[in-house]
Amino acid sequence: MDDHRDDSRGDHRGDAHDDLRGDRRDDDLDGVLAAVGPRLRALRRRRELTLGDLAERTGISQSTLSRLESGGRRPNLELLLPLARVYDVPLDELVGAPRTGDPRVHLRPVRRHGTTFMPLTRRAGGMQAYKMIIPPRPGVEPDLKSHEGYEWLYVLNGRLRLMLGDRDLVLKPGEAAEFDTHVPHWMGSADEEPVELLVLFGHQGERAHLRVRSR
Repeated sequence: MDDHRDDSRGDHRGDAHDDLRGDRRDDDLDGVLAAVGPRLRALRRRRELTLGDLAERTGISQSTLSRLESGGRRPNLELLLPLARVYDVPLDELVGAPRTGDPRVHLRPVRRHGTTFMPLTRRAGGMQAYKMIIPPRPGVEPDLKSHEGYEWLYVLNGRLRLMLGDRDLVLKPGEAAEFDTHVPHWMGSADEEPVELLVLFGHQGERAHLRVRSR
């Protein structure tokens, strides 16, 4: 009979521990979900989007987006998946989940006006790294553009023609350049071969080079 009473007490202690672990898991989940709103707001502001812009791109109402960012609406997959697509980030970055498993960046090339951009980073906001492949475009007149931000580049293969303000430069493999993108600039192949380079730019440069919509 004594043994039976001891087992019973042990079972109750086990139930108490299970309940405590369950409470902690609930607290952890609540903490993760509570951090989603501020993270979404910060990401939207870094991308220089209004709630109206985001509503138009996601199909989610402005009021829902506002409550999601303020913590008044609990995030779910139905809301987070369209946001992840618009921001072009993995879902785990929106919820702050630590990355596990395969650490490799799976390249999804983006092509704009014949130039190929291959993403080498996948972090939300901040500086982004790309491998850029520019094909030869004989007969094309340079069209210098300017935008907010700062860029750094490094030539891997080929010869890069860089026009920067009133300067016309040719960079060879192993040479690098950095410049304020308020200065009108243009990049292209310096000869009849493609040029490959690494380039770092912030959100403004990423938007100017990769996200300009065709009229």
